[in-house]
Amino acid sequence: MLTIGTEAPDFTLADQDGVMHALSDYRGQKVILYFYPKDMTSGCTSQACSFRDLFPQFREKGAVVLGVSKDSVASHKKFQETHGLPFTLLSDPDLTVITAYDVRKRDKDGKPLNSLIRSTYLIGEDGTILKAFSAVKAKENPSQMLLELE
Repeated sequence: MLTIGTEAPDFTLADQDGVMHALSDYRGQKVILYFYPKDMTSGCTSQACSFRDLFPQFREKGAVVLGVSKDSVASHKKFQETHGLPFTLLSDPDLTVITAYDVRKRDKDGKPLNSLIRSTYLIGEDGTILKAFSAVKAKENPSQMLLELE
C-alpha cells in the first residue's frame, strides 16, 4: 500500500465508454479509488452494487467513486449496464495503475502476480492519499468509505 500523506500517483485510463480519465481531472474533489479483481464475480458485484446503492450519499459529500480492474472496456460496459452502476469503471489491462498503487498480489518469493488485492484509497482534494485499506471486505467496503468521509 502507498503511504498516507503522499501524493497519489496520477494516471490516465479508459472508462467503460472508452473515455479517458486522469486522476488529476478530479482535483478539488475527494476520490474513492477502489481496486477490484474481476467484473461479474460475486464479491465484485456485491461491492459495486453497494457503492451504487450508497452513490447518492457519496455525491452529497462531494466524493467521486472510481473502480479499477484489469478487465477490458467492453467487460466494464457490460458490468455497468447489467447492474446499473452510476460511477466510472476504469480499465487497466496492463496493470500499470494496479502496480503503481501497490495492490498486486505476490507469490511466496515476492514476485508480483497478475491478480490484485481488493483495496481502496481515499484521495483528498489536493491529490494526497488520506486513507488506504488493503484486503477489504467487498460488501462492507462502501459503507466503511462513506464513514471515512464524515
